[in-house]
Amino acid sequence: MQHFYFDHNATTPVAPEVLETMVSCLGQVYGNASSIHYFGQAAKQKLEAARRQVAALIHASPTEVVFTSGGTEADNLAVLGTVRPAGRPSHLIISAIEHPAVLAAAAQLEREGVSVTRLPVSADGTVDPEDVRRALRPETVLVSIMHANNELGMVQPIAEISRIAHEAGVLVHSDGVQALGKIAVDVNALGVDLYSMSGHKLYAPKGVGALYVRKGTKLAPVAFGGHHERDRRPGTENVPCIVALGAACELAGRRIAEESERLASLRDRLESSVLGRIPGTGVNGGLANRTPNTTNIYFDSVDGEAMVIALDLRGFAVSTGSACSSGAITPSHVLTALGLSADRARSSLRFSLGRSTTVEQVDALVDALESSVAHLRRISVHA
Repeated sequence: MQHFYFDHNATTPVAPEVLETMVSCLGQVYGNASSIHYFGQAAKQKLEAARRQVAALIHASPTEVVFTSGGTEADNLAVLGTVRPAGRPSHLIISAIEHPAVLAAAAQLEREGVSVTRLPVSADGTVDPEDVRRALRPETVLVSIMHANNELGMVQPIAEISRIAHEAGVLVHSDGVQALGKIAVDVNALGVDLYSMSGHKLYAPKGVGALYVRKGTKLAPVAFGGHHERDRRPGTENVPCIVALGAACELAGRRIAEESERLASLRDRLESSVLGRIPGTGVNGGLANRTPNTTNIYFDSVDGEAMVIALDLRGFAVSTGSACSSGAITPSHVLTALGLSADRARSSLRFSLGRSTTVEQVDALVDALESSVAHLRRISVHA
């Protein structure tokens, strides 16, 4: 049986070009990038070349890129590294639909005495910049709003939020993990001070990411050790994975316009086919301002987890939401934040397309969905 992958927001396969770059680096560039001898300097050159590639994709300066172990560490470094040094009283603003990496960091700061405001989102899944303005206080240190949501694909009005926050002298962080490589990212146009990135959402391996830190932004480390990454993130750099991240960023930059158009067309085909052929369905969130590869659809009277299993048995990988919270019995915090009932949130599936997705795969998925939903609804009626 063939297996088709519709869960690219959870992780992506490593692109062949990226894998080739990484393997050659693993085999030949084994020096420590902090060593001053020939082998160390060879590693350092690869490291800095990758830093330039990552910076180029987001229109930043290479000195503003800090390598991390992934998006979670980048989020934690951004949130904890700016708010903790501010002393007390201090205040953090986030949205209700942030990734667990930001939500849990905010909860930790709350335990440390920081005040946290969690902004609601509209029914289409976006934050109102005016809500940010209303939430600002004299002691607000940071506004952290994700660029694109992992479950819905909704793109937030980050540039406007940044402008409002900066008028009050407040820093802005955006979790860009689900935006990078899918839509054009220019940190200067967005106006952000910090921006999180992850390799494995971008056809690079797991275990590598980066944090953009605008020049002049004060950031305290959250881990302690050597003087790596300009004293912002200690630990010997994972050169092969960082080189892979650089290659993935360069690849994304070359393909972003045409691939975005292709994926948006496939996503629209998937949505119109599902809504046209399967009753009791609808798209969660707004239809405008989304990443091109993501859709979240509810199937009334069907359990989402049962659907994931039914589709997996038919050779299709999909998800009910964030992979970081799969297995949770509670409905998605993102979907309930939109105002969906717990039942409808539990009956929703996320489909995230990628480079390997074809028209034939989308059409086969719709066939599998139609028969799976009919079967599950039939047995739930007789249960």
